[in-house]
Amino acid sequence: MENLWIGGDRVAPASGQYTALIDPATGQEWARVAAGNAADIDQAVQVAHQVKADWRRVNSRDRTQMLNRLALLIRDHLDSLATLESRNTGKPIREAREEVNLAADCFEYYAGAINKVGGQTIPVAAAGTSFTWREPVGVCGLIAPWNFPIAITAWKVAPALAMGNTVVLKPASQTPLTALRLAELAIAAGIPAGVLNVVPGSGSEAGEALVKHPLVRKVSFTGSTTIGTHVMQLAAEDIKRVTLELGGKSANLIFADADLDKAVLKAMWSVLGNAGQDCCARSRVLVERPIYAEFVERLTAAFQTLKIGQPLDEATEIGCLISAQHRDRVAEYIQLGQTEGATLVWGGGRPVSDELATGAYLVPAIFADVHPEMRIAQAEIFGPVVCVLPFETEAAAIAIANNSVYGLSGSIWTQDISRALRVARAIETGVLSINTGHSVHLEAPFGGVKRSGLGRELGLAVLEHYSELKSVFIAE
Repeated sequence: MENLWIGGDRVAPASGQYTALIDPATGQEWARVAAGNAADIDQAVQVAHQVKADWRRVNSRDRTQMLNRLALLIRDHLDSLATLESRNTGKPIREAREEVNLAADCFEYYAGAINKVGGQTIPVAAAGTSFTWREPVGVCGLIAPWNFPIAITAWKVAPALAMGNTVVLKPASQTPLTALRLAELAIAAGIPAGVLNVVPGSGSEAGEALVKHPLVRKVSFTGSTTIGTHVMQLAAEDIKRVTLELGGKSANLIFADADLDKAVLKAMWSVLGNAGQDCCARSRVLVERPIYAEFVERLTAAFQTLKIGQPLDEATEIGCLISAQHRDRVAEYIQLGQTEGATLVWGGGRPVSDELATGAYLVPAIFADVHPEMRIAQAEIFGPVVCVLPFETEAAAIAIANNSVYGLSGSIWTQDISRALRVARAIETGVLSINTGHSVHLEAPFGGVKRSGLGRELGLAVLEHYSELKSVFIAE
């Protein structure tokens, strides 16, 4: 049984209740975790509040060393953390290892930023000196999702701690295990007890209590747009700082002059990474009409080679979805697409395999003949489903790409650099890549526009969200 982590130690939940964790690859219970509630959140926030003054006084060199030690400990426990993540989420072990390494990279990066971010002196129209300080916000309430648990936890916790804040983290109720282990490693790295607290629990109880707590001054949430809207409303009551990284329905624009060998492969993986459970997934592939038929044919051939298998199998390329319930929800969209008149070119059913029969598996699906107004082209399906839409002109491609309430990510494929830059300026999204499907970089700001979110994660830009800028003037 996994307990909460408050004040540097395991703590039983106030309610005495525990939640069963289901291995999505087998459908069987494999662990039980404490179900935190409002009382547990209050205890954790009070502890974080009590130690915040001491933590902010830790000098930059010591804080840097602590975060670097934590990064080393994460790498030392790479295999155990990756196995835990793979079993908890159903993702292939190879992907899990990459994400654990990303978490370590994250702590290293922000450790290096600690003594390089500060204020400035400002010439003012008065006799004296004006300057600014960057100060910690205070207690930060961080809410992480289930699709990339340890990676997104790291990119919230690391900058918060780097800027001298204390943290209460609420991991997703389905995937709390690596967050709890991370908190233990933080103590081993020398980070004082109470600086990082972890309270698993439901969003409706633990999550709401964290957002509403009067001592929490900053909220960072990653999840659905619907819940993000609610988080923003709750945070507004106390005028809390809020960062929201929400849903997406990103477009992948492929022009006729693109390198098709690369574009096909990257288009596949930019929607099938983590079995499509990715807010950045380029699930709308827009293809210029002269190459449309060839692209669909080549994409289908690529899908047919995929190895669907057990998450801990080194050969597995596509694991299972987070739960049977979520798989069934995705399957409903596949049925809807056919009802709407799109052509299901490949996949969409369950694998024909006794070994995979009890898991939340789904064969990745390709839809062709998709119209921009179809629900499968508008809704965030959050599964291994790609919609391929033709376009006639550059202007039409931009219009289709922007015909969405979301604006998180996307890609452009063309050998014409002028067109690439022109289209990149025209597309309404927070992050774009050209001639690649890779757009999330630890060193660069990440976030969306429209209903995809508010604020930025990653890069140095995120440090502004975890600090207050104080202006001071000294008269001569």
